[in-house]
Amino acid sequence: MPPAETERAVITLRAGGLSIRVHPRSLAVGAVLLLIALAVALVNLTTGDFPVPVADVLRSLGGRGDAGTDFIVYQLRLPRVLTTLLVGAALGASGTVFQGLTRNPLGSPDFAGLTVGAASGALIVMLVLGGGGVQVAAGAIIGCVVTSVVIYLLAFRRGTQPFRLVLMGIGVSALLDAANSYLIYRSHLDEAIAAQVWLIGSVNGRTWTEVTIVAVTVVVLLPLVLYYGRHLTMLTLGDEIAVLHGVPVQRSRAVLALAAVGLAAGATAAAGPIAFVALAAPPIAARLSRSPRAGVLPAAAMGAALLTAGDWAAQHALPANDVPVGIVTAALGGVYLSWLLFFQRRNR
Repeated sequence: MPPAETERAVITLRAGGLSIRVHPRSLAVGAVLLLIALAVALVNLTTGDFPVPVADVLRSLGGRGDAGTDFIVYQLRLPRVLTTLLVGAALGASGTVFQGLTRNPLGSPDFAGLTVGAASGALIVMLVLGGGGVQVAAGAIIGCVVTSVVIYLLAFRRGTQPFRLVLMGIGVSALLDAANSYLIYRSHLDEAIAAQVWLIGSVNGRTWTEVTIVAVTVVVLLPLVLYYGRHLTMLTLGDEIAVLHGVPVQRSRAVLALAAVGLAAGATAAAGPIAFVALAAPPIAARLSRSPRAGVLPAAAMGAALLTAGDWAAQHALPANDVPVGIVTAALGGVYLSWLLFFQRRNR
């Protein structure tokens, strides 16, 4: 795109000392994706063992429903739907930050080893300490944070290079996978089944506790990612260029990395290590936005749309079976990676 077109495609809003650059197409794409996610979420509220008409669901959400409908909506379905939306948004935002900081399309929490680290923390709580519920969520968050610190320290050598972070993340992920398999192998059958279901990634049976965990994560960390995300494009071009444009490189990178780790940790604590959403959402949003890199909001909206649609598919993929959404996202992720490799091969 010529420079003149690029300038016309960007709107700069100023309020006091704060300046915000808005890309109209990215904003429109994000808004459309959010509407799609909310529409699919509404459909998910109406379907299940007890179908509820859309009008009754809307009346219940507006505080004018009957007791039976309120119970189905607020106790059985709304926690799952909200968990799906928030987890998808957290993974989408986390994925675009990781891909920007590592300058690598595979730089997501999945490949960086963070979700496996969260799984290790959760499995230790479940299979070794005998905890459950909030304790498992806390274990997942601690495991994710500790793993990120270990990967950073192992990859650090006179600074951190993006490719070293990714490679070290893959290596640590393989080691933790082996440890997780050993923990499951040594556990009792019922514990092993419960742990394996958690490792797949699922929003089945989620309660308001999981909604609170991921909601607090998103409300606290997403504004930080949005604010410092202004610098992400410059950081992808290199530290020297970023410094020349007045970007506080070290502070921006540290805040973005910590916020992305926190978003991935909160999402995994609420729904388990759901695969490929953080990997696929940013590049798909970028293609729709016709930009080299996805903005934080379009990527978050795409993540919410992907996971919500995946949950709908998980509920209808097999007759009378509500399969974990992680199975659907893993299948979609495999198709996406195959398509990506094929597309790059054709363009060579």
